[in-house]
Amino acid sequence: MEDILVSIITVSLNSSATIERTIKSVTGQTYKNIEYIIVDGGSTDSTMQIVERYGKEYDNISYTSEPDRGIYDAMNKGLSRSRGELIGILNSDDWYEKDAVERILEGYRENDRKPAVYYGFMGVYKDGLEKSCLFFHHHFLPENMINHPSCFVSRQIYDKYGTYDTGYRIAADYDLMLRLFYIDEGLFYPVYERIANFSLGGASASSSSEMEADLLRKKYGLMSSRKYTMRKIVRTVKKWLGY
Repeated sequence: MEDILVSIITVSLNSSATIERTIKSVTGQTYKNIEYIIVDGGSTDSTMQIVERYGKEYDNISYTSEPDRGIYDAMNKGLSRSRGELIGILNSDDWYEKDAVERILEGYRENDRKPAVYYGFMGVYKDGLEKSCLFFHHHFLPENMINHPSCFVSRQIYDKYGTYDTGYRIAADYDLMLRLFYIDEGLFYPVYERIANFSLGGASASSSSEMEADLLRKKYGLMSSRKYTMRKIVRTVKKWLGY
C-alpha cells in the first residue's frame, strides 16, 4: 500500500562525479510514491545535464538551479517546495539502499505514524570499498550525531519546530537534532535497518565541521567555555603546523 507521499531532497553544487548514483538510488526505490526535489546551487560542471536527463525520464523529479546561501539554505528551499508526509534529505554524494523508504515506512507505521525523526544504519565507504556500517542511537546524540542521510523527518516536525539554521555552514543538521533532542527524546524513532551510504572525505569530515560541532556543544551546555577555547587553540596550532 503506497498511500503515504514521501519527499526526498538532494542539494547539489558541481556534483557531476557523484549525483547520478544518488539519483539512481532514489528512482530505484522499491517504494514508488516519492516526489524527488533537486536543488542545485548554480553548478558550472555537467551536474544539471545529468539532472535534466533524469527529469525528462521521471515525472516525479523536479529541479531548480540558482545561487543560494549555502547547503542549508538549499535544504530549506527544498523543504518549502515539498509536499510529503515524511521528508528525507540525501546529499549529492550519498546514496540509499534500494528498500530504504520501505524500511523507514515500516517503522513509521509501527509508531502509528507519529511525528518523529525516523533514522537507521549508514554504510561508510572509502575509495569505493566499504569500511563500516554506522549506527548512533539518539540516546547518545549530545556527543554523537545520528546519521543525517539516514533520517526521514515528519513534515509536522519541521512545521512545529523549524528548519535549518543557515547561520551554520556545516553543522546545522546537528543543531536541529540537538534542538529536537532537548525538546523531547520521544521525537526520535530508530529503524534497525541499513538506510543510506556515504563516502568519507566530505565537508562533514573537515576541521570546520569539528569547530561548528564544538560551538553547538558549548551552546547547549555540553562543553565548558574553557574546554571550547582550548580545543579552538589546538585546532589553530595544528593548522599552523600543517596538520
